[in-house]
Amino acid sequence: MSTLDELFAKIAAGRKAAPAGPVEYLIVGLGNPGAKYNGTRHNTGFMALDALAEKLGARVERLQFKALTGDAVIGEKRVLLMKPGTFMNLSGQAVQEAAAYHKVPMDRVLVLMDDISLPVGALRIRKKGSAGGHNGLKNIIYLTGRDDFPRVKIGVGEKPHPDYDLADWVLGKFSPEDAKSLLSLFADIPAIAECFVQGRLDEAMSKYNRSGPPKAKGPEPSAGGHQL
Repeated sequence: MSTLDELFAKIAAGRKAAPAGPVEYLIVGLGNPGAKYNGTRHNTGFMALDALAEKLGARVERLQFKALTGDAVIGEKRVLLMKPGTFMNLSGQAVQEAAAYHKVPMDRVLVLMDDISLPVGALRIRKKGSAGGHNGLKNIIYLTGRDDFPRVKIGVGEKPHPDYDLADWVLGKFSPEDAKSLLSLFADIPAIAECFVQGRLDEAMSKYNRSGPPKAKGPEPSAGGHQL
């Protein structure tokens, strides 16, 4: 039977060392806090960040800067992963506070977000730009005074018809088929994050920007903005 010392040694061996040095980059997933918003279209940024954190073995659970945060290392750089704890239209509070505290310039802040102007499974990386009607992005731009920060726009699909209520659409949940397309897309987020940290966003845009779900590679067909 293992002694307590041996047990604690095994636990410690399974843990990743805490990142050292200053935070050099921020990666922020946008969404609304609270269980009732889990799995909704508007929380796609949260889901993408969770997928990235899982791949990196990071825990996004520390409360600071009006957000849940976690430390990670990407490309030998210390990165702060963030999920703002405010509602979507106040997302800029967390971003502005964290960037100011860690002295991270806005071109080193990557935002993961939903976009209803893109079909489900589509992805578009942009180095800068306007809010395009997305209130989370709009608040970040307003509070930081900058729009020259990169963002990953993740397609969640347009409203089914013009009279459909926008809030009902973005706060609705994905169909199983659409959820499967998103999971496939999320698999690219870690590579995109690495390109971002290494200053290779042009490469990421060329490789990962896509207008729809990826095509199936085998005989089986693959399953197959703006917001509040």
